[in-house]
Amino acid sequence: MALIVQKFGGTSVGSVERIAQVAEKIKTFKAQGNDLIIVVSAMSGETNRLIGLAREICADPDPREMDVILSTGEQVTIGLLAMALKAIEVPAVSYTGAQVRIETDDAFGKARIQHIDEQKLRTELDDGKVVIVAGFQGMDGNGNITTLGRGGSDTTAVALAAALKADECQIYTDVDGVYTTDPRVVDSARRLDKVTFEEMLEMASLGSKVLQIRAVEFAGKYNVPLRVLHSFKEGPGTLITLEEDLSMEQPVISGIAFNRDEAKLTIRGVPDTPGVAYKILGPVSAANIEIDMIVQNVSQDQTTDFTFTVNRNDQRRTEEILRKVATDIGAREVAGDSAIAKVSIVGVGMRSHAGVASKMFEALAQHGINILMISTSEIKISVVIDEKYLELAVRTLHSAFELDAPAEDAEQIG
Repeated sequence: MALIVQKFGGTSVGSVERIAQVAEKIKTFKAQGNDLIIVVSAMSGETNRLIGLAREICADPDPREMDVILSTGEQVTIGLLAMALKAIEVPAVSYTGAQVRIETDDAFGKARIQHIDEQKLRTELDDGKVVIVAGFQGMDGNGNITTLGRGGSDTTAVALAAALKADECQIYTDVDGVYTTDPRVVDSARRLDKVTFEEMLEMASLGSKVLQIRAVEFAGKYNVPLRVLHSFKEGPGTLITLEEDLSMEQPVISGIAFNRDEAKLTIRGVPDTPGVAYKILGPVSAANIEIDMIVQNVSQDQTTDFTFTVNRNDQRRTEEILRKVATDIGAREVAGDSAIAKVSIVGVGMRSHAGVASKMFEALAQHGINILMISTSEIKISVVIDEKYLELAVRTLHSAFELDAPAEDAEQIG
């Protein structure tokens, strides 16, 4: 008997019919003797609908009340799935994050899990029940409902698997695994049989939508076996593991990640003095805005231009902060640009192969794609480019690093 945590995303539970299909799938796993914890998202489109309702009331909703509203989406799904399981004679019980006692900090909208009380879950499992838990949500120390950020149901599933020491955490979604890049952009993208936590962490942080970055962090930290599978198609999916593939056939690059949700901010004419970087970035970080790539250029007049990227949703707030900072430090101006995108190549093979960066830059140059910013780590290289060149850049790099699937495989994908 194995303990398995299964997570079903919004498209997997997007209608009553699909919830019934998920219930049948769960019944099959239960009949095999497995103990099951099921984590579900809100039905597809529901979170956006709730956000829309809130913004009809208020353009800038209170974060605490927004979390109260957004948590209801998953609450509907857990109840419906529990009913569907009971209708086919599978004992089941549903719980919200607060009922399970998934304890978080009080950063509404971006809360982080601090502790999970697994005793109630173990009691229900010992009684032979399938336990259904609302993803994406928890409770802070004052009893307030919190949410974990978009995609937070993945984090809930992996955190539960870690707390319960589950044998495997399975993420069911509308794709059958992790691909070399988005098949909607590159027809010849290939499904990876396995990928390391390190690579998946980079791909998730760089824009891959298959898994949330915090879910991968949890899985890597607690060595939770993690597998991405299709909700309604049979197949092995992609295993995310600590082990690197040491075979001679291992490619230098495992995948191409990209992100359209980027905005570039520049504060020009900054006095080139010690501590100025903190004076610029400190207030941005204090506003709970995540900073990505950073470039600083020193001019001949002893001033510097300081450029960095943030999520596009945070552009307006960041510009407001920078205007105040510019006044305080005597900078010349603040400029923003949201017509950009980030493209990244990722692979543990980069550690032992030279010339990867030059090959990337050469491929982009041959297609007239200008690079605005560059960032590197041991296993990835990211560039910021004009958004209009995004898909061309992805296809170019996918081909340049020989990631295209053979013709027959590409036809099956299509």
